[in-house]
Amino acid sequence: MDISTYSTATEAVTVASTTADAAATVIYTCPPNHNATIDLLHIANNNNASKKVYVQFYHEEDSTYHYIIKNHAVAGNSAENLFNAAPMHLHAGDMIVAYGETTNTIEALISCKVFYNPNR
Repeated sequence: MDISTYSTATEAVTVASTTADAAATVIYTCPPNHNATIDLLHIANNNNASKKVYVQFYHEEDSTYHYIIKNHAVAGNSAENLFNAAPMHLHAGDMIVAYGETTNTIEALISCKVFYNPNR
């Protein structure tokens, strides 16, 4: 696998779900035969009041969901980058999903490098 050759992916979604795991809103899914390195996971609250957000990592290999953040309050009309300078790596089928305490108040933006990996 040549890690010097990659494409980029950017996805933005409004989080409609208020439920965890498979019912959560999908922010990004790593495509088949690829790995991805997340450079940015930006969460914004478009409401005047503070709202709670939950972000999970779905691990395809063992079909489990793991919390990245849980019950995290985002101040009204503000945003934050969840990973700061630390990247996160995904494999084919892995997902980043989110849900909020209310529908359509949280927005998520993800940006990543996507690498072809025929062994995935």
